[in-house]
Amino acid sequence: MDRSFSMSGEKLNLARQAARLFVTALAARRRGHGAGGGERDRDDHTASPGPGGRGDEVGRDPTVGHRRRLYDVIVKSLDMPYTKTRRRALLAISDGFDRYSDTTAADVIDRARRSDVLVYPVAIGKGRPPVLAELASVTGGHSFNVDDPKKLEATLSTIARELRSQYLLGYAPARTPASESEWRSIDVQINRPGARVRARDGYYSNVESSRSS
Repeated sequence: MDRSFSMSGEKLNLARQAARLFVTALAARRRGHGAGGGERDRDDHTASPGPGGRGDEVGRDPTVGHRRRLYDVIVKSLDMPYTKTRRRALLAISDGFDRYSDTTAADVIDRARRSDVLVYPVAIGKGRPPVLAELASVTGGHSFNVDDPKKLEATLSTIARELRSQYLLGYAPARTPASESEWRSIDVQINRPGARVRARDGYYSNVESSRSS
């Protein structure tokens, strides 16, 4: 969650409130962690509550920094051991473009391609940075643009509902992995009129991300 100065006040409070409801809306036994991106680039790692919990720990650190290092936080979050399960998702909430990251846009896209994490970027404001839309596309996630922070609740509810209704598909490639990592494209289709599939467009073989489906 972006904690730069532009996210301070009511905007940040609404984002935290929506995030708490998002955690509560997820299925039981699912766990989550929060990472706040601001001047100090400090991670607020807090486990989400079990069944019946309210997600009160989400975004509990009130510190707001003035530097937006969105790419750095996303890359660090992709490497987090979110859960012991194989289904992982990253929700990124920000109201602006990255300004101070050491990580470039190309680097964050490449790292996302090599991960097995679904990325759900939510941009608050009039525009959505192209890199956020691409992050969702390459990981099989879904990006959103919210023009009013008061609409965050409904948007995050949509994401929670989508996460609860996903399918995990796996297969064994006919070709053995190459000695070096290589990109392998995949295409998921469904034989059902009116249905639409959203899935990642491929994976890297012979690396950890090859576990992805």
